Amino acid sequence: MNEDIRNYISSFDLKTMQRFDELYDLIEQCAPNGSYEKLWAKIPSFYYKEQFIRLIPFKDHINIEAIAVLSFKDQLLGYNITPKGMLQIYHSEPIPYEVLKKIFTESFNS
Repeated sequence: MNEDIRNYISSFDLKTMQRFDELYDLIEQCAPNGSYEKLWAKIPSFYYKEQFIRLIPFKDHINIEAIAVLSFKDQLLGYNITPKGMLQIYHSEPIPYEVLKKIFTESFNS
């Protein structure tokens, strides 16, 4: 994880940092060679060519902005998807790892 992202996420509580780290690791597993990460408008962002995924941490949840979220909405029943198409995962909810792998892979390769 680059230093800017690490410094940014360290300002959050332990639960948010742990959840962020889990999602970060999952993105790393799905990211193709040549991808990179940076803060964009103070938002941790992951890029490959023209595509991006953003993790937006909050006190009680993390929003995931990825182009493929809506393609998998039928597999995300029970999770909130914002009007802008971001997936909200509350800290009280399990992380849907298998669906997120598909979302991240498709988002990077769109």
